[in-house]
Amino acid sequence: MANIKSQKKRILTNEKARLRNKAVKSALKTAVKKVHTAVEAGDAAAARAAALEASRLLDKAASKGVIHAKQAANRKSGVMKLANSIS
Repeated sequence: MANIKSQKKRILTNEKARLRNKAVKSALKTAVKKVHTAVEAGDAAAARAAALEASRLLDKAASKGVIHAKQAANRKSGVMKLANSIS
């Protein structure tokens, strides 16, 4: 355990950020998985809606700094390509 007051505070804030980032990343995985399941089921409308939701979440995660902006762009591209593949 740290002795310096500012370092003790950093430990607490880092833990909060870690938990928040973990929750956001988990939500991203769930959103992308919804697109995959809709595509496997052959439901074009549901896949499109899920892809738009995943894109929104990816943009939000990138703006908060949870994932890199280019990583978000690459994932959005893949999700939309997958959703458009069945229509």
